[in-house]
Amino acid sequence: MNPLERRGEKDNKVISLHRIHPTAIVHPDARLGADVEVGPYAIIGENVVIGDNTKIGPHCVIEGWTTIGCNNKIYTGAVIGNDPMDLKYKGEKSYLFIGDNNIVREYATISRGTEGGGGETRLGNNNLVMANVHVAHDAQIGNYCIVGFGSGVAGHVIIEDRARIGGLVGIHQFCRIGRMAFIGAHSMITKDVPPYALVDGDPARVHGPNFEGLRRDGFTREQRLEIQRAFRILYRSGYNVSQAIEVMEKELADSPEIGHLLRFLHSANRGIVR
Repeated sequence: MNPLERRGEKDNKVISLHRIHPTAIVHPDARLGADVEVGPYAIIGENVVIGDNTKIGPHCVIEGWTTIGCNNKIYTGAVIGNDPMDLKYKGEKSYLFIGDNNIVREYATISRGTEGGGGETRLGNNNLVMANVHVAHDAQIGNYCIVGFGSGVAGHVIIEDRARIGGLVGIHQFCRIGRMAFIGAHSMITKDVPPYALVDGDPARVHGPNFEGLRRDGFTREQRLEIQRAFRILYRSGYNVSQAIEVMEKELADSPEIGHLLRFLHSANRGIVR
């Protein structure tokens, strides 16, 4: 039987599992879930796994050891799971994992990991990766993030949940973008961006908390005010980062959002955007 078909349990009729355009090339060892669509001239490689209800657009290339979850939409010309753009890469086995309900727009590229970075790149759930974005090797992107048109996410970058990256932003390798941070268009990020921060410019500067994002995500007025107080200590008090952490630990409420901010600052080895 054709591997892209199965027989119904009751009536023994042949039921198509996928909608694959006749011009697409799908390796016979690729594993495709139910109701996967593959558009014209797309190429699906040998070690690719694609979950149920995912749609692959025309001229996409999905290769390498790439696993894609369910209900994703990948648009025209995207290249997913390509070899890392890293001179240290020597052809070793490495991985890309993409979760569920993501949208990857036209001509975006998402590379696999490298041995030096743990061997895997990850994109979580419910993200929007806009057209012409590049996500490099070993990057780790959480859930409900947006990466704007033409932005470059360099190798080993970590983007936490619900961050928003504007168009044509450059993020230097090994940087971290904190939870619910907002980065304005055309910014250049060379240090860590704290959670909840509103950042813009080249060189990038913090302009305060991302109040609109906090409101949209249901943070109460009290939570927003406490985050604002934390930012005043961190950015307006004249303290260095270590001193600001000590003051925040003494003076601010022991809440999940402040705790996350403090843990992020404790581990900011590259320094933070000021």
